[in-house]
Amino acid sequence: MNTDNPTLDTPTTTAATPSPPPPPRWAIRTAHLTVACVLPSSLWRLALAAGVPLGYSAAVLRQEYDAPGWGTLYMIALSLLSEALAFLTLGLVRPWGEVVPRWLPLLGGRPVIPKLAVTAAAIGATLLFLLCTALPLAQWLLLDHLDTGPHGAHLVLMQACYLPLMAWGPLLAAVTLSYHRRHRGHHSHQ
Repeated sequence: MNTDNPTLDTPTTTAATPSPPPPPRWAIRTAHLTVACVLPSSLWRLALAAGVPLGYSAAVLRQEYDAPGWGTLYMIALSLLSEALAFLTLGLVRPWGEVVPRWLPLLGGRPVIPKLAVTAAAIGATLLFLLCTALPLAQWLLLDHLDTGPHGAHLVLMQACYLPLMAWGPLLAAVTLSYHRRHRGHHSHQ
Protein backbone atom coordinates (compact mmCIF):
# COMPACT_ATOMS: atom_id res chain seq x y z
CA MET A 1 0.00 0.00 0.00
CA ASN A 2 1.28 3.45 -0.88
CA THR A 3 1.30 5.67 2.23
CA ASP A 4 2.86 8.70 0.52
CA ASN A 5 -0.23 9.49 -1.52
CA PRO A 6 -3.49 8.04 -0.20
CA THR A 7 -5.38 8.99 -3.36
CA LEU A 8 -3.50 6.33 -5.31
CA ASP A 9 -5.26 3.62 -3.35
CA THR A 10 -8.78 4.99 -3.73
CA PRO A 11 -10.77 3.38 -6.48
CA THR A 12 -11.31 5.48 -9.57
CA THR A 13 -14.85 4.23 -10.02
CA THR A 14 -17.67 4.16 -7.53
CA ALA A 15 -20.61 1.87 -7.16
CA ALA A 16 -23.00 4.75 -7.81
CA THR A 17 -26.30 4.27 -9.54
CA PRO A 18 -25.77 3.77 -13.27
CA SER A 19 -26.43 6.77 -15.44
CA PRO A 20 -29.82 7.02 -17.09
CA PRO A 21 -30.26 5.95 -20.70
CA PRO A 22 -29.90 8.62 -23.38
CA PRO A 23 -33.03 10.53 -24.34
CA PRO A 24 -35.00 9.17 -27.28
CA ARG A 25 -34.73 11.01 -30.58
CA TRP A 26 -38.31 12.20 -30.41
CA ALA A 27 -37.62 13.89 -27.04
CA ILE A 28 -34.52 15.65 -28.42
CA ARG A 29 -36.48 16.89 -31.44
CA THR A 30 -39.38 17.94 -29.24
CA ALA A 31 -37.07 19.90 -26.90
CA HIS A 32 -35.63 21.78 -29.88
CA LEU A 33 -39.12 22.35 -31.27
CA THR A 34 -40.10 23.84 -27.91
CA VAL A 35 -37.40 26.49 -28.26
CA ALA A 36 -38.43 27.15 -31.87
CA CYS A 37 -42.16 27.52 -31.10
CA VAL A 38 -41.46 30.41 -28.69
CA LEU A 39 -39.34 32.37 -31.17
CA PRO A 40 -42.04 33.82 -33.50
CA SER A 41 -43.99 35.49 -30.67
CA SER A 42 -40.75 36.86 -29.21
CA LEU A 43 -39.81 38.32 -32.58
CA TRP A 44 -43.31 39.85 -32.87
CA ARG A 45 -42.91 41.58 -29.50
CA LEU A 46 -39.37 42.73 -30.33
CA ALA A 47 -40.62 44.26 -33.58
CA LEU A 48 -43.33 46.15 -31.65
CA ALA A 49 -40.72 47.25 -29.10
CA ALA A 50 -38.54 48.52 -31.96
CA GLY A 51 -41.42 50.72 -33.15
CA VAL A 52 -42.77 48.61 -36.02
CA PRO A 53 -46.53 49.26 -35.73
CA LEU A 54 -47.68 45.84 -37.08
CA GLY A 55 -51.27 47.03 -37.40
CA TYR A 56 -51.46 49.03 -34.18
CA SER A 57 -51.86 52.79 -34.33
CA ALA A 58 -49.32 54.93 -32.51
CA ALA A 59 -52.10 56.04 -30.14
CA VAL A 60 -53.01 52.44 -29.23
CA LEU A 61 -49.36 51.53 -28.69
CA ARG A 62 -48.95 54.55 -26.42
CA GLN A 63 -52.23 54.24 -24.50
CA GLU A 64 -52.66 50.47 -24.15
CA TYR A 65 -49.08 49.19 -24.30
CA ASP A 66 -47.09 52.20 -23.01
CA ALA A 67 -44.79 51.98 -26.02
CA PRO A 68 -42.53 53.75 -26.34
CA GLY A 69 -41.91 53.71 -22.60
CA TRP A 70 -42.08 51.01 -19.93
CA GLY A 71 -44.14 48.85 -22.27
CA THR A 72 -41.15 48.69 -24.62
CA LEU A 73 -38.92 47.42 -21.81
CA TYR A 74 -41.62 44.95 -20.79
CA MET A 75 -41.90 43.54 -24.34
CA ILE A 76 -38.11 43.13 -24.58
CA ALA A 77 -37.85 41.56 -21.12
CA LEU A 78 -40.78 39.20 -21.77
CA SER A 79 -39.22 38.07 -25.05
CA LEU A 80 -35.83 37.43 -23.45
CA LEU A 81 -37.37 35.64 -20.46
CA SER A 82 -39.56 33.49 -22.73
CA GLU A 83 -36.57 32.41 -24.81
CA ALA A 84 -34.47 31.69 -21.71
CA LEU A 85 -37.23 29.56 -20.17
CA ALA A 86 -37.81 27.70 -23.43
CA PHE A 87 -34.06 27.08 -23.66
CA LEU A 88 -34.17 25.34 -20.26
CA THR A 89 -36.21 22.58 -21.92
CA LEU A 90 -33.00 21.49 -23.65
CA GLY A 91 -31.60 20.64 -20.21
CA LEU A 92 -34.05 17.74 -20.08
CA VAL A 93 -32.27 16.10 -23.05
CA ARG A 94 -28.70 17.44 -22.70
CA PRO A 95 -25.85 16.56 -20.29
CA TRP A 96 -26.38 19.78 -18.33
CA GLY A 97 -29.70 18.29 -17.28
CA GLU A 98 -27.71 15.58 -15.47
CA VAL A 99 -24.92 17.69 -13.95
CA VAL A 100 -25.03 21.47 -13.46
CA PRO A 101 -22.38 23.12 -15.69
CA ARG A 102 -19.20 23.88 -13.72
CA TRP A 103 -19.19 27.55 -14.70
CA LEU A 104 -22.36 28.22 -12.67
CA PRO A 105 -21.48 29.61 -9.23
CA LEU A 106 -22.37 27.58 -6.14
CA LEU A 107 -24.11 24.73 -8.01
CA GLY A 108 -21.60 24.01 -10.80
CA GLY A 109 -20.51 20.38 -11.02
CA ARG A 110 -23.28 19.06 -8.77
CA PRO A 111 -25.71 16.45 -10.03
CA VAL A 112 -29.18 17.60 -10.93
CA ILE A 113 -31.80 16.07 -8.66
CA PRO A 114 -34.21 14.44 -11.13
CA LYS A 115 -37.24 14.82 -8.86
CA LEU A 116 -36.60 18.55 -8.56
CA ALA A 117 -36.11 18.95 -12.32
CA VAL A 118 -39.28 16.98 -13.09
CA THR A 119 -41.32 18.91 -10.52
CA ALA A 120 -40.16 22.30 -11.83
CA ALA A 121 -40.72 21.29 -15.45
CA ALA A 122 -44.16 19.80 -14.72
CA ILE A 123 -45.26 22.97 -12.92
CA GLY A 124 -43.91 25.02 -15.83
CA ALA A 125 -45.70 22.84 -18.39
CA THR A 126 -48.98 23.17 -16.48
CA LEU A 127 -48.70 26.96 -16.17
CA LEU A 128 -47.71 27.30 -19.82
CA PHE A 129 -50.64 25.16 -20.90
CA LEU A 130 -53.01 27.38 -18.91
CA LEU A 131 -51.46 30.70 -20.02
CA CYS A 132 -50.47 29.93 -23.61
CA THR A 133 -53.02 27.30 -24.70
CA ALA A 134 -56.21 27.25 -22.62
CA LEU A 135 -56.51 31.00 -21.95
CA PRO A 136 -55.95 32.10 -25.58
CA LEU A 137 -58.44 29.48 -26.79
CA ALA A 138 -61.01 30.65 -24.25
CA GLN A 139 -60.45 34.29 -25.23
CA TRP A 140 -60.78 33.47 -28.91
CA LEU A 141 -63.93 31.39 -28.43
CA LEU A 142 -65.75 33.42 -25.76
CA LEU A 143 -64.73 37.05 -25.94
CA ASP A 144 -65.53 39.72 -28.46
CA HIS A 145 -62.58 40.69 -30.59
CA LEU A 146 -61.30 44.18 -29.87
CA ASP A 147 -61.23 46.77 -32.62
CA THR A 148 -57.96 48.31 -31.39
CA GLY A 149 -55.78 45.42 -32.56
CA PRO A 150 -54.40 44.51 -35.93
CA HIS A 151 -56.63 43.65 -38.89
CA GLY A 152 -56.10 42.00 -42.26
CA ALA A 153 -52.56 40.89 -43.06
CA HIS A 154 -51.25 42.21 -39.72
CA LEU A 155 -53.78 40.05 -37.85
CA VAL A 156 -52.80 36.98 -39.87
CA LEU A 157 -49.12 37.68 -39.15
CA MET A 158 -49.79 38.12 -35.42
CA GLN A 159 -51.80 34.90 -35.28
CA ALA A 160 -49.06 33.05 -37.19
CA CYS A 161 -46.51 34.32 -34.66
CA TYR A 162 -48.56 33.39 -31.60
CA LEU A 163 -50.11 30.10 -32.77
CA PRO A 164 -46.87 28.07 -32.23
CA LEU A 165 -46.71 29.39 -28.66
CA MET A 166 -49.83 27.36 -27.87
CA ALA A 167 -47.74 24.19 -28.23
CA TRP A 168 -45.13 25.22 -25.63
CA GLY A 169 -46.84 23.69 -22.57
CA PRO A 170 -47.78 20.36 -24.20
CA LEU A 171 -44.30 20.00 -25.76
CA LEU A 172 -42.61 20.72 -22.43
CA ALA A 173 -44.91 18.17 -20.77
CA ALA A 174 -43.87 15.49 -23.28
CA VAL A 175 -40.14 16.17 -22.78
CA THR A 176 -40.64 16.23 -19.00
CA LEU A 177 -42.35 12.84 -19.11
CA SER A 178 -39.44 11.45 -21.13
CA TYR A 179 -36.92 12.83 -18.60
CA HIS A 180 -38.94 11.35 -15.74
CA ARG A 181 -39.08 7.92 -17.37
CA ARG A 182 -35.33 7.94 -18.08
CA HIS A 183 -34.47 8.92 -14.51
CA ARG A 184 -36.88 6.63 -12.71
CA GLY A 185 -34.69 4.60 -10.40
CA HIS A 186 -31.58 6.65 -11.26
CA HIS A 187 -31.18 8.93 -8.25
CA SER A 188 -28.37 11.48 -8.19
CA HIS A 189 -26.31 11.36 -5.02
CA GLN A 190 -25.57 14.62 -3.27
